[in-house]
Amino acid sequence: MHTKISILGSGAMATACSVLLAEHAGHTVAIWTRTAERAAELAGDRENRKLLPGVRIPISVELTSEIGSAVEDADLLVVAIPTKYLRQTLAPLSRQIPAGVPVVSVAKGLEIETLMRPSEIVTDVLGPRDVVALGGPSHAEEIARRMPASVVAACPEIEQARRVQSLFNTDRFRVYTNVDLVGVELAGAIKNVIAIAAGICDGLGFGDNAKSALVTRGLVEMTRFGTALGAQAETFSGLAGIGDLMTTCFSGYSRNRHVGERLGRGEPLDQIVAEMNGVAEGVTTTRGVFELASQRGIEMPITAQVHAVLFEGRSPLEATTSLMLRPLKDER
Repeated sequence: MHTKISILGSGAMATACSVLLAEHAGHTVAIWTRTAERAAELAGDRENRKLLPGVRIPISVELTSEIGSAVEDADLLVVAIPTKYLRQTLAPLSRQIPAGVPVVSVAKGLEIETLMRPSEIVTDVLGPRDVVALGGPSHAEEIARRMPASVVAACPEIEQARRVQSLFNTDRFRVYTNVDLVGVELAGAIKNVIAIAAGICDGLGFGDNAKSALVTRGLVEMTRFGTALGAQAETFSGLAGIGDLMTTCFSGYSRNRHVGERLGRGEPLDQIVAEMNGVAEGVTTTRGVFELASQRGIEMPITAQVHAVLFEGRSPLEATTSLMLRPLKDER
């Protein structure tokens, strides 16, 4: 069966998704990017030189800045736009995007102004439709190079999740399904906050014991937060939870871990962000998670200390000491 899939965005994950989806003979794949200059650059190079150097974009993938052309007759939209830019990017396009076409979201984070998850932003801007969150340990740098990965497609409508499973699955990219959209999206948001803390451990030179303890307690924090907001606890023991958390906290590709490492070495946040390729979602997401936790009375000690380092002037060493000196308690 022929399927047209339109990818909105031209970052590393958008490019990786185009390479992945183009493997299927029955797919027509288009990438939409905001400017004609960017579309021409990608079409001319057939490579995302800045973010995925050395990865060839298949000749079958259409590259365009014309939203009408990109989404015409689309059977599925893939939204690959950072959460902090999601609303402002989609809003001008909303009248040209067909009603009801399902969306796959690979965005991870919370919108700071509304505290909405990516699927909520999509339906708020584009109108009612099924949204499937694709989550799990899935660095674009590895997916685009056909290195094995496993992810989860989450949607309350399980048939829609199964459809996405079928469309994305390859011999190097295994897709599971889940109905817990809330849990998969919240796991994808919070793990970036924990990854900043893990990077701070690296920057301070604290070693494996400290980092492993932090990641373990970070998973507890993620689960506590998610279940308080209606997610299923089991989701955090799966690919979108512990799987993505481990990858993001330990990988050299992780932008959020990189931010934390440089903070741990004493560098200022503004300089770190200005010098980065791509977006570290965890910086903005920390504000949103901290705000929601404060509103709901959810205990989030790691998130609170990351927030203090990012936005309240606390030093990474002070934040770490504060965590270590918390009142003693039972593990459970």
